[in-house]
Amino acid sequence: MTPVLVEKISGLIGSLIVSIFVLGLAESISSGAAGFWGGLPFWVICIVVLPLVFYDFWDTCLRKK
Repeated sequence: MTPVLVEKISGLIGSLIVSIFVLGLAESISSGAAGFWGGLPFWVICIVVLPLVFYDFWDTCLRKK
């Protein structure tokens, strides 16, 4: 495997694992003791940060340089 392909695969896997973890944590906070309104600020943070994660993946691995 070429280093470029390894970088693309590992970047995608890493981005997906971070997304699953953060969204699972947000769901857990919202359905737990904090309730929907207590978990809402964390959801807002997730909605802002996750596109940044995927933009960094695109910028690092997929964009033609």
